[in-house]
Amino acid sequence: MTLNQSALLELTQMLRTADGGDLMRQMLGLMLQALVDAEATSVIGAEPHQRTEDRTTHRNGTRPKTVSTTSGDLTVKIPKLRTGSFFPTLLEPRRRVDVALHAVVMEAYVHGVSTRKVDDLVVALGVDTGISKSEVSRICAGLDEQVAAYDTRPLDHCAFPYVFLDATYCKARVNGRVVSQAVVIATGVSADGRREVLGSQVGDSESKAFWTEFLRGLRERGLDGVQLVISDHHRGLMAAVDQVMAGTTWQRCRVHFMRNVLTRVPKASSAMVATTIRTIFAQPTGPLVREQVEVVATMLEPKLPDVAAMLRDAREEITAFADFPEAHWSKIWSTNPLERLNREVKRRTEVVGIFPNPAALHRLTACVLIEAHDEWQVADRRYLSESSMALLTPPEPTALAPASNSNEEAIDTPAAVTA
Repeated sequence: MTLNQSALLELTQMLRTADGGDLMRQMLGLMLQALVDAEATSVIGAEPHQRTEDRTTHRNGTRPKTVSTTSGDLTVKIPKLRTGSFFPTLLEPRRRVDVALHAVVMEAYVHGVSTRKVDDLVVALGVDTGISKSEVSRICAGLDEQVAAYDTRPLDHCAFPYVFLDATYCKARVNGRVVSQAVVIATGVSADGRREVLGSQVGDSESKAFWTEFLRGLRERGLDGVQLVISDHHRGLMAAVDQVMAGTTWQRCRVHFMRNVLTRVPKASSAMVATTIRTIFAQPTGPLVREQVEVVATMLEPKLPDVAAMLRDAREEITAFADFPEAHWSKIWSTNPLERLNREVKRRTEVVGIFPNPAALHRLTACVLIEAHDEWQVADRRYLSESSMALLTPPEPTALAPASNSNEEAIDTPAAVTA
């Protein structure tokens, strides 16, 4: 590419007067303009004011285009045509922010950075005009493809004996109002002992209809082999589990149960009651675990009859873990592993505060969960050992040789004859 005389003189003047940063920006602007003009000449078939037989149309003025670069924002004049349209391939539509900057903005959004803070981030990266909220939304919409793949991926690659269910709440705008939205999350422990995020969904509440739809979606994607579901005591969730996952055992989270119990206990007695109830989960065998429930209920009944009644009513729910391998007990008697994931979701979403709509909330929470899921897959340690998980599958009975007739053997043996 050859610059004309006026362009060279303009460049010489810049070299004399501009500082380092401004010089680089102006030189880059001049170069981009020359490339745009050269491509326009190739498309039109003639330079400005040139008469040629190859001309296909004529120039009709220019329109400015702001281009964001690491040296700052540049304004390039793009020729307009009398017939047809022209846009330089160097500045493809929707490439105001380069690919690297797109990735930074998307990553910032995934980490819970609000659009206003993203704007400040973009300015700090050298894009003087910042980035509009509509541009951020357009960039973040690129995450939807990953979220859709995560939401619909098959779950039939293995069995999931243990499934954890819980919900956390965030704020979003729905029909012009700021409302609380439930983010329900399901995680599972696969047959080889690894944890996986099975799915998530955003909805109005933890109603039975909502949980039923969510669990049916997991079933349709291939979730199978579930032996124990661990969750909080929520009637809608319990009803959905009974309906969609019939044949599975339900474990009521011991941590949530303890919180419910302590609401019925005077503050001065809270520590004593909590310590006493914990003795249930310190027993070495399943039968002793269930026996201890009655022991503790009897002990607390004189002064705290409501707590004793709660223990007896929830006996099977809070001790369901005792029917499974002892090595798993501390990992399956509460939703603590899922609670930690919930806290990470809340940490990311609290930066945003109020989401513009439920779809934006789901996009961010799903990306957080995808990140956790991927980390679990490459972790060196499994959540539960593969050998202990094998205890959940009883060995197949081996074929035995048909028993022989003892009377016939006795007749044929010399010892029998002698007797």
